Amino acid sequence: MTITKRFWISLILSLPMLANMIMMPFGKMIPGGEWTQFILTTIIMLISARPFWQSGWASFTKHHSNMDTLVAIGTLTAYVYSIYAMATHQAVFFESAAFVTTFVLLGQVFEERMRNNASNAVEKLVDLQAKEAEVMRDGKLVKLPLEEVVEGDIIRVKPGEKVAVDGVITEGTSTIDESMVTGESMPVSKKAGDKVIGSTINSNGTFMFKAEKVGKDTMLSQIVDLVKKAQNSHAPIQNLTDKVSDIFVPVVLILAILTFMVWYVFLDASVANSLIFAVSVVVIACPCALGLATPTALMVGTGRSAKMGILIKNGEVLEAVNEIKAVVFDKTGTITVGKPEVTNIVGDEKAVLSVATGLEQSSEHPLASAIVKKAEAEKISTPKVADFQAIEGKGVQAVIDGKKSFVGNDKLLNDVSISDDLQKQVIKLQEEAKTVVFVGVEDQVIGLIAIQDAPKETSKEAIAALKSRGLRTVMLTGDNQRVAQAIADQVGIDEVIADVLPSEKADHVKALQQNEKVAFVGDGINDAPALTVADVGIAMGSGTDIAIESGGIVLVKNDLRDVDKALALSKKTFNRIRLNLFWAFIYNVLGIPVAAGIFYGLGVILSPELAGLAMAFSSLSVVTSSVLLNKAKISSKVETA
Repeated sequence: MTITKRFWISLILSLPMLANMIMMPFGKMIPGGEWTQFILTTIIMLISARPFWQSGWASFTKHHSNMDTLVAIGTLTAYVYSIYAMATHQAVFFESAAFVTTFVLLGQVFEERMRNNASNAVEKLVDLQAKEAEVMRDGKLVKLPLEEVVEGDIIRVKPGEKVAVDGVITEGTSTIDESMVTGESMPVSKKAGDKVIGSTINSNGTFMFKAEKVGKDTMLSQIVDLVKKAQNSHAPIQNLTDKVSDIFVPVVLILAILTFMVWYVFLDASVANSLIFAVSVVVIACPCALGLATPTALMVGTGRSAKMGILIKNGEVLEAVNEIKAVVFDKTGTITVGKPEVTNIVGDEKAVLSVATGLEQSSEHPLASAIVKKAEAEKISTPKVADFQAIEGKGVQAVIDGKKSFVGNDKLLNDVSISDDLQKQVIKLQEEAKTVVFVGVEDQVIGLIAIQDAPKETSKEAIAALKSRGLRTVMLTGDNQRVAQAIADQVGIDEVIADVLPSEKADHVKALQQNEKVAFVGDGINDAPALTVADVGIAMGSGTDIAIESGGIVLVKNDLRDVDKALALSKKTFNRIRLNLFWAFIYNVLGIPVAAGIFYGLGVILSPELAGLAMAFSSLSVVTSSVLLNKAKISSKVETA
């Protein structure tokens, strides 16, 4: 039976006892009197309160205790004593057992509703999916259900229609509203070769695209899956809550027994009154709010971040962010656009491009793609190569027309001669933030190719925001020191670590971790080890699947400014968890003395039912605190709780 149904059963059956409490000062009672209260409370105990008993007993058999232990003991004590009191013609308090159950369930209803709202916000994304697609089959366009679309299908999208799945435009241009996935409100212009995201809305043009990811592989499905996992994860700080609860419950039971003994033995109170104080201590101390503090804030925080195009994978990431002192960036595709272009060719252009394109045509490196693209634009023929060999972190070499040829960086120039004029050109180009590729035949450099990958427009602003937060920024790149430093100067990076081989990135991150906690931001396959090793791995959404899988945070919009937003929101969420825990602890600490009757002489007492109501509102306050995260301002300045 659901928590909501249990709550309503308990509330409806408790109302006659509430009426009885109101009528008693006037000398009246509900029909049936104590027997009616006994029957109503028994039904509540058997239906609404039974799961508390089962959970408390299961914990006891494993030598543990939890918040259900306190609820079970409190309600059972009140119920059993009331049966004894009824049999011996003493005052009963069945209503205490009934109302405690009702108010505890009320707190759980608040929690469940908040969880459902957080989950529904994510599930609504699924409802945004297109139901069908216009697919090219056997030379004709036919309407097919979304489930029948397969990878490689060519799909047509008309103005106003939804993009069915993830893919790449093959024909046509348009603007697309991607806000439901990326959180970016402005429509994005698209042309042939650009990627499109399933469930986004086509604005004004008709285009054809090739399906690349379908079903559970689409970005939307992955976002939903990641957010669900994050909302069900645990932050390490929650382990503290579990440990405290393990100690807290036995301590509370001891305090309840002491309360009873003090009132009954030393203060000459009746058994009934002494028991009321003891039960009130048990009920008020129930750490329900403590149990809600972490998961509610975690759900709201990760849900909000998803709407902003920032996927936080789990609670461990939220906690780790608070200790980050340095942010390390990959260069290509992260700080820079990731689309390098040939800007200068030094030497015989035709000969240099011919050798370079012959060697680079088989490479997938971004610089190789830029060279091949330039050769195609210049209509340079591609020579045949033999004995091709790729040298990690240096370049490639092969035999062309019987001569050993090579293309690469200066690490490839061990016994190769280069003229003074070319050497001067190298320095000049590198100081202009251009990567220089050396092209050689036999033991002689015949020319240079300068390639530039400009910084993203947002990189400088993103770095400035992180520095305003007091974080140190570092660039980690395989490029040479001059080019890397020139890029770093343009965007404001504090430190540059250049000439790093792909296999060495993780080692450099580990070295930095010797002195401080480190976040790493990257997008490529060779960034995956560094993303995994870093205290917090942040993957760019346009990156490779393996990089996204390795990161603890994924920036869907591929906007470097979202690094700062991700850190700010993570800190805000974690600080809200700490605030929730603080108030939950304080509530219990302050509530127990009141429930124990310390202020009885001042006329301040807390009956079990009022203790249950107070506990319910404690849970509500924690849930409300977490929900307010949706309204919290995410600033680029240093955040405080």
